[in-house]
Amino acid sequence: MKIASLAGLGALLAAVSMSTAVAQPARPYDPSAPLTRAQVKADLAEWRAAGYDPLDWIDYPDNALSAGRIVAARRAQQMGGSMPQ
Repeated sequence: MKIASLAGLGALLAAVSMSTAVAQPARPYDPSAPLTRAQVKADLAEWRAAGYDPLDWIDYPDNALSAGRIVAARRAQQMGGSMPQ
């Protein structure tokens, strides 16, 4: 009985240590870091949700700048900071 409880305790400690090793804190957004394909797709989806249309070449500069401001504000809000004016 004592061996079973020690094995159970060992399994519990192993599970706790594995969960803390897997749970990494979120890294801050670094625009110069290389991105994966999934990150690029997520970034494009975020920009499109902010109103950016990559096919709208007529309104391109204004469209991209306003979407960029929205995305930057959302990221600053997620990080808990404030957007510099």
